[in-house]
Amino acid sequence: MTDEPRIALERVSRWYGNVVAVNDISFALRPGVTGLLGPNGAGKTTLLHMLAGLLRPSSGTVRIAGEIAWRNPSIYRSIGLVPEREAVHSFLTGREFARLAAQLQRLPDPDGAAARAIATVELEGAADRPIGTYSKGMRQRAKIAAALVHEPSILLLDEPFNGMDPRQRIHMMALLREMSAAGRTILFSSHILEEVERLADGVLVIVAGRLAAAGDFREIRRLMTDRPHTFVVRSSDDRRLAAAFLAEPAVFGAELHDGRLAVQVAEFGGFTRAVARVARDTGVTLFEVAPTDDSLESVFAYLVSRR
Repeated sequence: MTDEPRIALERVSRWYGNVVAVNDISFALRPGVTGLLGPNGAGKTTLLHMLAGLLRPSSGTVRIAGEIAWRNPSIYRSIGLVPEREAVHSFLTGREFARLAAQLQRLPDPDGAAARAIATVELEGAADRPIGTYSKGMRQRAKIAAALVHEPSILLLDEPFNGMDPRQRIHMMALLREMSAAGRTILFSSHILEEVERLADGVLVIVAGRLAAAGDFREIRRLMTDRPHTFVVRSSDDRRLAAAFLAEPAVFGAELHDGRLAVQVAEFGGFTRAVARVARDTGVTLFEVAPTDDSLESVFAYLVSRR
């Protein structure tokens, strides 16, 4: 495998008249799972459609597997796209829909490829029923089967978990992790932050068409030193520990509540470096030290609020 990114955007923008949907975005993705986050209207779907070669960038360059995406049918050998919209013919069965995708890819054994894709998404029991009789979660799985039928190295998934029940979500997350471990590059959008937090190796946060943040969400959170952080601490003597913490430059508040100590800090790293030393110096035993806001939701809310 080369070190060349599977997906590469360089200063990409897309506008519709006076409306800017995507504004000067650059990033590169290699094998792994990346979550694409942003509020409604942020530009996530526009971005995915440009990656799939369905939209021409107004400026900048979009490359898939080293090739320009726009008006380049050869990229469809490398990518599988699951759009958010219901782009499924209701009169086709799940098996026929997957086989049609295999035939469009000119696979030598479309029936075998369709059967493997149907089995991969656990749709065998309903494979010969018309898609019009499927639930929303089943239609999602049919779309994913069609995207996987040619075993692409890149998957672009727009809200792939919509309509799936908890068991289906767990299975799909496990499947995507397996594909990532096998060397695939997966980019998926989701408005359910817990799903991204549980599945993605990294995140791209799009706000008002701009790339607000990129990387591991915990690392992004730790870099936000201009926002207070809150830690919950349990110890052998919370009151004594609270008094000692208040003498630390990184701490600006401490409150005892319901048997726990809540510590407000101005600098994440400064506090984490000091906490063990302070406990040792005061002779207090630590039982728990945990940030209360170290979640993807807090990162996302913070980034949106900055715009």
